Amino acid sequence: MDEGEPLPCPITGVPPVRLVQRVSARFLKDMWRIQFGVDAAPSFKGVEHFNLWESPTGLFYFDPMLEGDAQFYTGYYRKLQRSNLYAPGVPRGYFHLAAREIGEGERVIDVGCGFGGLRDLIPHARYLGLDPHFSGDFEWARRESLEDHLKSNEGAYDVACLFDVLEHLADPRTTMQNMARAVRPGGRVFICVPHVPSALTRIPNFLLNAPPHHLTWWTDASLRAVAAQAGLDVERIVPTPWCDISSKVYWISRFSAMKSGERFFRHSWPLHASNVIAAGLGLMANRIAGPPRNAGDEGAGLLMFARKPA
Repeated sequence: MDEGEPLPCPITGVPPVRLVQRVSARFLKDMWRIQFGVDAAPSFKGVEHFNLWESPTGLFYFDPMLEGDAQFYTGYYRKLQRSNLYAPGVPRGYFHLAAREIGEGERVIDVGCGFGGLRDLIPHARYLGLDPHFSGDFEWARRESLEDHLKSNEGAYDVACLFDVLEHLADPRTTMQNMARAVRPGGRVFICVPHVPSALTRIPNFLLNAPPHHLTWWTDASLRAVAAQAGLDVERIVPTPWCDISSKVYWISRFSAMKSGERFFRHSWPLHASNVIAAGLGLMANRIAGPPRNAGDEGAGLLMFARKPA
């Protein structure tokens, strides 16, 4: 099988250490249509397959790295809200961890803020949300890209947050460099990403972790590498706690009779049946038990606290 020329790691630029899996774009398109009723074909731009590579840092990344377009995400979030799988503005578990780190009167920029779930937890700070695709109309948010915002606001913030965004981007290294530019010397950058291994990667055919939605899966080492590329000093990296939204994934993974192994996406009728059963049981368990406590799991994601040298 011709694997093609490997795409270098998007954070270090070095060649990958291995090809994890080749994934059919047609299979992903069919799955997005069946499960979410959305058309991923325009975002895939005629690509026939994706290679899933692992970099020396442990980062998993898809090749080519094609981001979802506006039409894809409009349909995707509409489906999530209809299915009660997405709650706009509801604080995630890691928002509380981040809020504890933000001091009185500090200037905070929340990049990719969506409905501003962090904002209500930090009334003592000066908050600005930034989102070029933001559909709300609030005085605390701007429909603006980070790159454009930095033209007149470089170094203006004490804290810059990027939650559940980096994994969607085709150029995470440049984004991290811009995050570092957003804060003053001595300022801090908070990043939250999905990780591998985790419940997300153990569930077979878990589309939320596939193109054109998630383009990268992260590790402790890969977060440290991208921080170093941006000139940031890592203070610590912690697993994020399960919350009402993310714990659905935890329970579905617990009830999955067939795990991914290293074939994360594939067509198999027994596997599809297993997933349907796991989803039903997992959602029921989540309604009854809620987010797990002391689950002995890797958590819902990884949260990195980094600082810009003074």
